[in-house]
Amino acid sequence: MKFGIFYELQLPRPWVAGDELRLYQNALSQMELADQLGYDHAWVVEHHFLEEYSHSPSPESFLAAASQRTKNIRLGHGILQLTTNHPARVAERVAVLDLLSNGRCEFGMGESASITELTPFGRDMETKKEVFEEAVAAIFPMFKDAGSEHHGKYFDIPLRNVVPKPVQKPHP
Repeated sequence: MKFGIFYELQLPRPWVAGDELRLYQNALSQMELADQLGYDHAWVVEHHFLEEYSHSPSPESFLAAASQRTKNIRLGHGILQLTTNHPARVAERVAVLDLLSNGRCEFGMGESASITELTPFGRDMETKKEVFEEAVAAIFPMFKDAGSEHHGKYFDIPLRNVVPKPVQKPHP
């Protein structure tokens, strides 16, 4: 059996100065303790504009900080929204976290679940599955040692070598 923790980074109202700082610092301290206690993994969501539900728009930044305070716990995106992020940026961010954590990155992917999150990024509920599937097809070749290209309906990426490359092979 494996044990883990999962963070939404929720912050109910009313908010006062310093609440977000305390939220993030407490969560990092909890992750450090979980690592010391032998927990196997920690996952952090990506959400946008969901004020009381989640203050976690940048899981890779949070996980990068956690990677420097932990030694063994696996660090997971639960999830990176492929519908609101460009595939090349996702591949870069995942690779950097994998390097900073010495190969402990878990790459969780998803679509997003609401128009609240999708609409500001120019996406909609009707096409989000197609965008997700195309992003997945574009991302994984970017982890290989050579360049890759992708020409699709939603993303047109010329031949480029996305760097850095992750520690884990073939990829996180």
